[in-house]
Amino acid sequence: MSDESRPTVIEEPGLTTRRRRARRRLPRHVVVAMPLALAGLISLLVSGNALRPFERITTIQAKMASKSDYFKDPEVQRLLLRHGIRVEIQRLGSRGIAQQSLKGMDVVFPSGQPAAKIILDKENRTLDSVRPFVTPLVLATFRDYAETLEAKGVAEPQKSGGDTLYYNLDMDKFADLLDGASADTWNAIGFDDVNKGESNGGRVLVRTSSVCESNSAGTYLSILSFVENGQRVPVAEDQALDLAKQVKPLINLQGMWSDEQADSYFSGEGESIAPIAVIYEHQYLAHQLAYYERHKKQDTQRVLLYPTPYALTEPQLIGLTDDGDRLVEIIRTDAELRQRATELGFRVRFSGEEGSSDQLNAYLREHGIQVPARNRDQTKVDIPDLNVLEQIIDYVGNCSAAEQAAP
Repeated sequence: MSDESRPTVIEEPGLTTRRRRARRRLPRHVVVAMPLALAGLISLLVSGNALRPFERITTIQAKMASKSDYFKDPEVQRLLLRHGIRVEIQRLGSRGIAQQSLKGMDVVFPSGQPAAKIILDKENRTLDSVRPFVTPLVLATFRDYAETLEAKGVAEPQKSGGDTLYYNLDMDKFADLLDGASADTWNAIGFDDVNKGESNGGRVLVRTSSVCESNSAGTYLSILSFVENGQRVPVAEDQALDLAKQVKPLINLQGMWSDEQADSYFSGEGESIAPIAVIYEHQYLAHQLAYYERHKKQDTQRVLLYPTPYALTEPQLIGLTDDGDRLVEIIRTDAELRQRATELGFRVRFSGEEGSSDQLNAYLREHGIQVPARNRDQTKVDIPDLNVLEQIIDYVGNCSAAEQAAP
């Protein structure tokens, strides 16, 4: 018999003969493994990755748009496991969530109020919900293009000297560059002059997610409608079609389904895919925080354009079942989950006025990231009446035809 297979003899004072015989029958590899297994169990318990014996884990079924990023975060998942909850996500654009069946879902998490209102209106019971944070809509671009817009007098850097990460964008002037058949090309507004040796003869365009599907595209459409309507929120349904005809030439209709522009923008080919893309501020800040963690510096080639007038989005977590209501309550009350939202670039609602989060700004400073400046022009775009907005979206995106063509 080899040493590996020979039973280990363990002699300890005070053991009965029967217990000694039982201990002798343990193979060596079992005796060696026992302390390791015990150490592993202790580690899991300390880290919070193991629950108490026999505690049930509830799996929450959810449909979520771009804010699913929050629930996909490993730390958020760990914190939810401490409550005995795991969230299983179906990713979909906000408007798509509102229009599709919610059967079998425990919660939904549309990225903005229009889709949330549709969901709340069509359900037959009072629903518990929470709006845990806000995030501004932004236009994500690259430094060469931001500097071109600055030279044209359309954008203004938020910080003088050095490589600012943020610019304020005059939407009235910017809309003129996008306007229909007379739309400018990048070279026509000076891209090749500002960036010696570089050239881009393509049109000045903003790439959005699908207007028919996503909250980000719908919110951007609301900004354009506000600007084209003389800095007024469109309120008359009988004028919606005329306004939609004015706005449609300003929209790039080659958007992706769902809220996936950020994935393309942060990819290695982002600048080739689209010089300007509609995303949310939190997605950019999360990228900068992760980039600084890896490289100990900011990503100064990717910059944000903050539209003036501006729009805030308020994602709303809506419970559809008792399990969903439990998740809503946890998100509402758990201080660690709110702190994690700040660490992921969100402006947590309790920590500032109009979504201006002192807590977020402090966290960015602590981690080497420039803080976005408060816009001097506080003109805020309010979302049009839902019926007006739906008419504009349907016309601009030709959404009825798209829905009929869908399998």
